[in-house]
Amino acid sequence: MKVSLITIAYNSAETIEDTIKSIVAQDYSNIEYIIIDGGSTDNTLSIIDKFKDSITTIISEPDKGIYDAMNKGVQNATGDIVGILNSDDIYADNKVVSRIVEAIGNKDSIYADLVYVNRDNTDKVTRYWKSGKYRKGIFKKGWMPPHPTFFIKKSCYDQYGTYNLQIKVSSGL
Repeated sequence: MKVSLITIAYNSAETIEDTIKSIVAQDYSNIEYIIIDGGSTDNTLSIIDKFKDSITTIISEPDKGIYDAMNKGVQNATGDIVGILNSDDIYADNKVVSRIVEAIGNKDSIYADLVYVNRDNTDKVTRYWKSGKYRKGIFKKGWMPPHPTFFIKKSCYDQYGTYNLQIKVSSGL
């Protein structure tokens, strides 16, 4: 099963290298890695360039915000499963994607707990988001799982669409 991982970045020179290393280190081999950069003016693109052989697609152009950038990533994704790891996020270990592929089975999507850590000391936990059981209809009430923990089959995006930029609370506009 092919997994498309998308990183959204904008002026992320301080954090994007750790994000890229986190994805490149995954033990799962069938990963398509897409980076959508909003036209960074700092050192972000030169850091991305260091890893270009491990990145499938790099797009750098202005966008209408994070959800527009995510939509660009989803539209370029060709994997069976799509996950988003933003430019200031890292996976807990190198087996995350393997566990996702194993766990998703016939489900449309899955999500997990999220551990917030200190940027300078990732062993120091600053906050913990407990995922809990999904309740039908909760998305319509504004609930959403954290991006780094949410994996969804590409067929769901194909069937239902991508992020709606007209909904201000979800699009950041």
